[in-house]
Amino acid sequence: MIKGFGGIFWRTNNLEATKKWYSEVLKLEINNWNGTVIKPQSGNETIFSFFTEEDSYFPTDQQVMLNFQVHNLDEIIQHLEHIGVPLAKKMEISEFGKFVWIEDPDGRLVELWEK
Repeated sequence: MIKGFGGIFWRTNNLEATKKWYSEVLKLEINNWNGTVIKPQSGNETIFSFFTEEDSYFPTDQQVMLNFQVHNLDEIIQHLEHIGVPLAKKMEISEFGKFVWIEDPDGRLVELWEK
């Protein structure tokens, strides 16, 4: 039945600051309708997963965590350092790939993943 995700939508306390942050930090081209279209590429996967309320993988007061798959995490980290965005958690390497975490302007934890 399900073909794929149609979008991710959420509210923000400061629309302009949030749009600017996602544009500058993650290089997402935010259009005048306040969003962008990310087209899947070969080898890209979208994970849909549930966590219990008590799971500590990401903050328990945050109901949803964004995870962006990236081509080269080392390059992303260099970009983040260059523009002064600190890592919320250092790189973690597992059988699933490499991960880092950053926080957006609303304090929302965002995960970046290279598989």
